[in-house]
Amino acid sequence: MGATTYLFSALMPDDAREIERGLRQRDPDLLDRLIEQYQYRLYRYLLFLTANRETAEDLFQETWVRVLDRGHQYNGKAKFETWLFSIARHLVIDALRRRRPESLDELMDPAEGQEGRPAREFAAGEPGPAELFAQGEEGERVAAALGELPSAHREVLLLRFQEDLGLEEIAGVAAAPLSTVKSRLYRGLEQLRGLLEEPRP
Repeated sequence: MGATTYLFSALMPDDAREIERGLRQRDPDLLDRLIEQYQYRLYRYLLFLTANRETAEDLFQETWVRVLDRGHQYNGKAKFETWLFSIARHLVIDALRRRRPESLDELMDPAEGQEGRPAREFAAGEPGPAELFAQGEEGERVAAALGELPSAHREVLLLRFQEDLGLEEIAGVAAAPLSTVKSRLYRGLEQLRGLLEEPRP
């Protein structure tokens, strides 16, 4: 690890209690470091949910304003990113309610079915979803296929395999029961696999 990387990582507020104290004090340096650390992940999440760059950029700014305004509500018991994505998700829902109410239903209450079923198992030697997300050209195909999924299923796949959140953390972000998160993950993986197995044009 180079000296610059070490210094940067040492400055990063990875301790939830430290973040809690800094937000309560409205520490501008802490906020700057949080934005630098989470900006890419947050913007990617918003872009996947809204499918609109302008909307995602607006909500990105609004999310950080909300973090500053409501920092006293973060208690340090959950990971900061779980709280951050939860704020962003609420703002997306508000925006969809105003702009595209027809999109709100699929984010809030998609047709679930398959409650509690385990996520699909992938055969030996077959790349799993995490590997698919990480591959270059294949990653672009995955991103395109994700865009065709219902918002709620796309959201769970993104949080699980790109943001590496656990199922309980995703349930906290989505304000949904764990069984619902498992169902969305199962259905999302099934749909994603089906899209990726379609022959290329």
